[in-house]
Formats: sequence, C-alpha cells, structure tokens
Amino acid sequence: MFSKQRITNAFKNAKELPLNEKSKYILFSDCHRGDNSFADDFSHNRKIYHYALSQYLKKGFTYIELGDGDELWENTFVNIFNTNKNIYLLLREFHKQNKLYFIWGNHDMSYRNPSIVAKNFHSFYDTIDGKEKELMPNVSFSEAIRLVQEDGKSIFLLHGHQADWFNYSFWKVSRFLVRVLWRPLQILGIKDPTSPAQNFTELIKVERRLERWMKSNDNQMTITGHTHRPRFPSKNELPYFNDGSCVHPRCITGLEIENNEITLIKWHVITHKDGTMQITKTVLEGPQEVSNYI
Repeated sequence: MFSKQRITNAFKNAKELPLNEKSKYILFSDCHRGDNSFADDFSHNRKIYHYALSQYLKKGFTYIELGDGDELWENTFVNIFNTNKNIYLLLREFHKQNKLYFIWGNHDMSYRNPSIVAKNFHSFYDTIDGKEKELMPNVSFSEAIRLVQEDGKSIFLLHGHQADWFNYSFWKVSRFLVRVLWRPLQILGIKDPTSPAQNFTELIKVERRLERWMKSNDNQMTITGHTHRPRFPSKNELPYFNDGSCVHPRCITGLEIENNEITLIKWHVITHKDGTMQITKTVLEGPQEVSNYI
C-alpha cells in the first residue's frame, strides 16, 4: 500500500473531536518514554514534561499525544511505567476528565491491539500498599484524529509514519534492528540511519509525501510528529504543522490550540542570576488564527 492510501485511510477512519472557540488542546508527540537508561532520550526532559502537563491540567486543556509516547521498541511497558509512574498518574487525571487521547506511532504501534492497551493501561500494581489500582481503563488510542468545526472543516492529526513505508509496513523489522543493533550503538553515540528524526534525507522524503497528500486533498490542514522537526507555516504556505518532540536536547516542543488560535511553544529551563532555576514556556511561533489555515 502506498503512503497516499495509508494517509487517506487514516483520514477516513479518524476519531472526531469538536473544534470551536471553547476548545483547548495541547499537542505533544515523540516523548519516547523509556527506562532511564543511557539510551533513554526522554530522561533529561522528564521533569520539564511533567511540569508542563501539570499546568495544562490546571488550565483545563485536553491532551492529545501524536504517537511514539512510549518507547516500546527498546523497553517493556512495565519498566517504562515504573520509571515514569508520576507521569502516568498525571495522565490519569486527564483521563478522569475525559480529556486524554492517544495516537499510536511506529514506536508504540503495538497499541493498535486493544488487548495490549488494556493490559498496559487498565490497572497497575501499587508497590506502596501492595494493591492493584485503576489506571486508565478504556483509554482512547487511534491512528488519527480530526478536530472538526461545525462547518465540517477540520484539522487532521496523525503521527506521520504513514508516509514512511519502512517504519509503517515493516515496523517489526525496524523494532528488531533497534533492539539488537541501534540501541547498544546509541549508547556509544551512533545514530540510527533508518529514523527520519536522525536522517535528514529521510525526513525530507516523509515531509514531501505528506505535503503531496495535502495538496491532493484541498490543502487539508495537517499536524504530525514523527520527524521531531517543529514546523509552523506562514499564512501563505501549505498548512503542514509539526509539534516537534519531547526529546530535544534542552526542551520539549508542542502546539497549543486555544481561542481558535494555534501556537508553537517550547518548555525549557532558565537559570536566574541568583542561581535559581525555573521551568518556563516560550512562544516560538504564533499565535495565528486557525481560520488562516483550515
């Protein structure tokens, strides 16, 4: 199946959520939550991510994760959960308010299987009191989501690996190579050339395939992750956005949608003159009215 058909199928079968003046969405992707080992790229941003999520929870945002949230190619979920328990308990608070939606990517493509989702997210064993406790039963996992206005116009959300034939159709082969070859080499500083996030040539190919699909579908406004490269087009450009990732060396990036406006932001640590450190949010691009793109 060609990338155009894969993307079209995801669009047709996408879960639909409302988009209006009251909508408040925060989009992150590519967290690659790991086990805190030397190969865990998320570990240095864990505290930044947790703080950012806590602020969005307080402000009533709905959290949508655009794939590759859990690094299942390198780790078991049990190890990921035990390392990031406070984060999953925070995500549980979004879930309790029906404000949590996951999209699966290539690194967590196992979540296409509802039984695996149920096994990982229904409950957890609390080592503090030795009891099984509810985590996120019936949590929503989809291949794609459409944020739909009353007039039918929408923002299309997906991970983006649909435009990457090897990491979509042969994801199990990629997973095997990462586990037995690239993970040990990553510890030594050698990058995986099959990953668009670490191979600029592949990154450009993925983006061009997505752009071709958009052009053949009335310039459909689209937001993806996968490449880890933040994108925020001008009003006169093709409306292709990318929220970046949560594994940048010194920050996490994401997209906010609020008051019918979209904004590219980053959360990072700043150091004050008195030596104190603070996690803060910086606007990178925007805000721009969604109507300029949709």
